[in-house]
This record gives sequence, C-alpha cells and structure tokens, in this order.
Amino acid sequence: MSSEPESPIRRVIAPQPPRTQPASGRLFARQRLLLRLLQALGARAGQRDFQKLLFLYCQELSTEHPYEFVPYRFGAFSFTSYADRRKLVERGFLVDDDSWSLTAAGRQLSADSRSSPELEAFAQNFGSLRGDALVAETYRRFPYYATRSEIAERVLAGDTPALREIEAARPPTRSSTVYTIGYEGHSLERYLNTLIRVGATMLCDVRRNPISRKYGFSKTTLSRACEGVGIRYEHIPELGIASDHRRELDSQESYDALFAIYEQDYLPGQTESIRKIQGWVAGGECVALTCYEHLPHQCHRHCVSDALAELSGGAFVAQHL
Repeated sequence: MSSEPESPIRRVIAPQPPRTQPASGRLFARQRLLLRLLQALGARAGQRDFQKLLFLYCQELSTEHPYEFVPYRFGAFSFTSYADRRKLVERGFLVDDDSWSLTAAGRQLSADSRSSPELEAFAQNFGSLRGDALVAETYRRFPYYATRSEIAERVLAGDTPALREIEAARPPTRSSTVYTIGYEGHSLERYLNTLIRVGATMLCDVRRNPISRKYGFSKTTLSRACEGVGIRYEHIPELGIASDHRRELDSQESYDALFAIYEQDYLPGQTESIRKIQGWVAGGECVALTCYEHLPHQCHRHCVSDALAELSGGAFVAQHL
C-alpha cells in the first residue's frame, strides 16, 4: 500500500539540520503527544498508519482533542499534525524520511516523560492494527471521515453496510448558494469541516492581503488545503480593505463607520468583481466568502454579500456561518 501523502501543503522553507542536542522546552503539549504516542507504538510507523492511529486516539481516548481531522483522500487527515511533524523534524526529534520515526533524541524525550496509562492501553488495543485493516476500522467507526476517500470501496470490499453508512454521512450537495465565514477562532480543520458540511464548492477569499500568522490561513496553505478536500479557492484582493484603514477598530461604531465608507466610496467601483462572484453562483457553485473576523457585522464580507444580493435582485442572499 502506498504511504499517506505528507500533505498537499508543500514545504516553503527548506528543513534545517537538526541541532546536536535538541531543546524541548518550547514544544506544545500536542507535539509532545505525537512523540509519546509514537513511542508507545514502537517508535516508528508508516505515514498513513500513524495518521489513522492518531485519529483513533484523538476521537476515542483524548478528552481535549489536540488534533482535528478532515475527510481526505484516504480518510481522516490532520494538516496541523503534519505541520507539527515538520517542526519536530527540524528540532531533531523525528527522522526526516517517509515515515513517522523517533530519533534518539525523540526516544529520550519520550522516555523522560511521565508514562500515561491511557497511551499504553491504546497502544495495547490498537498498536498491532496496520494497513487496510486499520483504515477500514476508522471508516466503520467514523464514516464521515471516509466520505472523500479514494479507497473506501477497496478496503471495505464486501462490507455493504459500512459503505452505506459512508454514503449516508456524505454532506448534501448544494448549488447556487452563498455563505460567508470568518476563520477567527477556528483551526484549519474545523474551518474546512464547516465548509464541507454545508456543501461549499468554492471559497472566495476577499482579503486584500491573504496573510495570517495563524497556521493554515495564508493564501498558499489555505488554497492547497482547500484543493485537498475538493473545494476550489479563488482570491479577489480588489474587494479587500487596506490594513491601515482597519486600525483602531475598537467598537461596533468604528466598524460601522468604516463599512459605511467602504460601501459608499469604494464598493461601487468593484461591480466587475461582484459580477464575477455572481457568475460563479449562477453557474451552480456553492460559494463561501471568507475573511478573518468571526462576526459578520465586524467584517466587510457582509458588505460584499449585500452587494451581491442587490446585484442579483435578491436571488443570492448569503447565510453567515
């Protein structure tokens, strides 16, 4: 069986040589969990196997759900876990190869950590499960995460009830619909799952500068993640508001004043961009307009959706996620 792809998100920065003595003080708790779980599983696992075992651990035993997952080509997948993997490779705790493998420093750090009966019990129950049998186990228990799988019919060959459960868990298909969504307060996986569950087929980014300090939401990473779950990404920077106009927004009144200027002085000159979105929706796409803020009335995307509704004569009125 081919290994789980590292991620559709390619490395932008070349990996640095590991330190001679890696420092562990700044590791997140979830990154330490990766090392400890891998140690409990024998210090090495294939990419797909470890991803599915991490998924089972987070779903069934972890009370804090340190990683979230999306339905992907081979089932449940966490983009964040792979971002953490790259950091652990750079820090010298994981081997830089096509598997999940602890280095000597990673084994030492895991050994120095307090043992977890929960981890040990999980490893005892699931540690020997690998390959198609492991994938099939995740599909049967959590069919939603198999809804975009390319291998479900193969690994569940003859298991008609399980395949029916996956079909029943498939989110509805919607066309000619408009949503708006902000990524504030969301992990990348939670954000993508929200889009998947409402049937979004296209994400329209209306930020002027699609850069974020939060993992997953800069343009390159976000567009590749969307592509990986079957959602088309488009960016229309002309509809964004310059960052220097967004400073000192400390009350709803200040937001309202900014949006009044945006709607009166700027947006009327962007009819071509609004018509582009209208064309996508009229053509059958389920479009989600996105920016940062969670609350739509504190984000200019609601102005864009209002302009779209007006241009379409009320045919395309957005729902705010």
